[in-house]
Amino acid sequence: MNLDNTTAAVVTGGSSGLGEATARALAAKGVKVAIFDLQAEKGEKVAADIGGIFCEVNVTSDESVDAGFAKARAAHGQERVLVCCAGTANAVKTASRSKEDGSIKHFPLAAFDWLIQINLIGTFRCIAKSAVGMLALAPLEQGERGVIVNTASVAARDGQMGQAAYSASKAGVVGMTLPVARDLMNEGIRVNTILPGIFDTPLLAAAPEKVRAALAASVPFPKRLGHPDEFAQLVETMITNGYFNGESVRLDGAIRMAPR
Repeated sequence: MNLDNTTAAVVTGGSSGLGEATARALAAKGVKVAIFDLQAEKGEKVAADIGGIFCEVNVTSDESVDAGFAKARAAHGQERVLVCCAGTANAVKTASRSKEDGSIKHFPLAAFDWLIQINLIGTFRCIAKSAVGMLALAPLEQGERGVIVNTASVAARDGQMGQAAYSASKAGVVGMTLPVARDLMNEGIRVNTILPGIFDTPLLAAAPEKVRAALAASVPFPKRLGHPDEFAQLVETMITNGYFNGESVRLDGAIRMAPR
């Protein structure tokens, strides 16, 4: 699939971090980009910068996602590219003992469900609704109708302490990649997933320099945080390489996360 002004794309979580880098990279190729996010001020600014459109979307809501796709398609036409970067994290042990009073508690189940709703079900919701639209498109020269790229995490493979919910949500994204690719194979829609390691996103930008340095030093090579544009570069490859399908690929400088 070519990346040019004949192609429309939707990037969820496109207001910042990996999603923003992806939105900017696709727009630089001429792609008509719609950003789905809850950060309206940031999203409007990025959309204005790249000549795209912002859609305030909550990926946990059918109605919100439907409205976002309707707005994006009214402006740009049916998307052939969906990049799912919307997500969040929390860190709570499965069961723990308070250092203050010795009381014992377990991971709040509502917090576990909340993360699964955003990272896993929210991703699948966007995939399913985008794929329905892609099925209505005429196939391109080699029979291709669309490409979907998801964002998981290295935590899907080696989650750390406190990451039970986060790892489960991201492992779910990895686990559904091949089945979804198989579901859509006869319709010419490819599906891949990226498992990023430690990237220099706004979340880490707020961390103390000592913490950032320690995280960078933990990467085997190169000993630095990942650049969001490196993530965007892999997204581009997954879109343009027509034989790339059903894969979940780590992008992490060979890091394997320690227990904590």
